[in-house]
Amino acid sequence: QVQLVESGGASVQTGGSLRLSCAASGSTGNANLMGWFRQVPGKEREGVASIYGGARTYYADSVKGRFTISQDSSNTAVYLQMNSLEPEDSGVYYCAAGRRLHCSPDACLRDGAYNYWGQGTQVTVSS
Repeated sequence: QVQLVESGGASVQTGGSLRLSCAASGSTGNANLMGWFRQVPGKEREGVASIYGGARTYYADSVKGRFTISQDSSNTAVYLQMNSLEPEDSGVYYCAAGRRLHCSPDACLRDGAYNYWGQGTQVTVSS
């Protein structure tokens, strides 16, 4: 089991920045895939960014060049640096963990690739 706790969500204005953190505990050695997802009411949860094997990073087209995912060497924390935020970035952001033998860029951004989820942290971007 892997436990995940997100933090760092807040309300910011358009163009602002936020850094989300995800603290992982438990059997973190079993997780080689970490990701960030977001969800708004009435819409499906969408993959935002993922990091596979501690090195390969993948991003949704909507956030490329603005968001950066990173992971600490001990596999106990994952971060999402979000810059140039837009109102469309608003939502509840979830941290997720999983283990995959292989992970294509598309698969790594699908929630089916993940086994463990945090409770989420709210991000609100106002215009």
